[in-house]
Amino acid sequence: MQTRRLTASLAAGLVALAGLAGCRTDPNVAAYVGDEQVTVDELDAAVEARLDDPALAEATEGREDEFTRLVLTRLVQAELYDLVAQRYGVTVDDGDVQARLTELLGGEDPEALYAQAAAQGVGRADILETVRQQLLRQRLAEAEGLAGGLTEEELRADYEEALPSLSQVRLGFVTVPDQAAADAAVAALEADPAAYAELAAQYPGPTTLPEVVPRSPDQVPPPLADAVAAAAPNTATAVTVPDVPGVVVVFVGEPVVPSFEEVRPQLEEAARAEVDSAAQELVAEVRADVDVTVNPRFGTIEGGAIVPADGGAVDILEEAGGSAPAAAGD
Repeated sequence: MQTRRLTASLAAGLVALAGLAGCRTDPNVAAYVGDEQVTVDELDAAVEARLDDPALAEATEGREDEFTRLVLTRLVQAELYDLVAQRYGVTVDDGDVQARLTELLGGEDPEALYAQAAAQGVGRADILETVRQQLLRQRLAEAEGLAGGLTEEELRADYEEALPSLSQVRLGFVTVPDQAAADAAVAALEADPAAYAELAAQYPGPTTLPEVVPRSPDQVPPPLADAVAAAAPNTATAVTVPDVPGVVVVFVGEPVVPSFEEVRPQLEEAARAEVDSAAQELVAEVRADVDVTVNPRFGTIEGGAIVPADGGAVDILEEAGGSAPAAAGD
């Protein structure tokens, strides 16, 4: 989407911005988001609350103006999500946020997460807001009938479709000095596949695997790919490879095929990601209807973030085809 900016000096802008001037140039307002405001007092309080964390204060020392713009970006994004919630009639409360955060942490200590985030300049409130926005998108998708892909039948269909890429081959290869040694090795492995490690120990080197290992198709060395693809389980074959002295004996064991239950968490996560992507398109539609005005004292919007203003101009982001600040984890 392309952003259309109307930029004018403060003096000349009073006429050019008729209908938007006045309340939208109040020095006590840091940003306007549609009919809502982020006041300078609210911004100052949000910055101070985050800097009460010593680790976060240390991480942002010397970059106070940059951090203020970052906080304002996040506050604007939060206001936009409030408008999304209002338009679609979806809600998320603090209990929902805490429950989802606990689920995401998977038993890990939340304080460790907060400490790590603070060291990177991210406050506790920002983490919770990111989770809130994620949940709002989830409920938005459910409300609009976009939350498909998570039924048992759909997940199993995804499993069957993904199975070729999920399956692995048990692969071993040993480089022997000549064709006679290769023929003997192939015969030995076909007679007793369990003898692979003993055979490999006789021919150590950079082109010998000491034991049979699972490999996905894209991890098979390209010179061996055709031989591996054509091999039946528990068989060996001899291959000559350019620039490799001797003959490479390739052994393919039983395939490794993950069960549905083993990969179910990944399938569910992929389905949720698709649902989230669909919900974000609806969020973008709301953004397209919202005018965002930033007080030039704090900066201007570029590439979805508030950055230093270029000479004190008033920047109005008319979201008809525009963009808005992105939340962490969007």
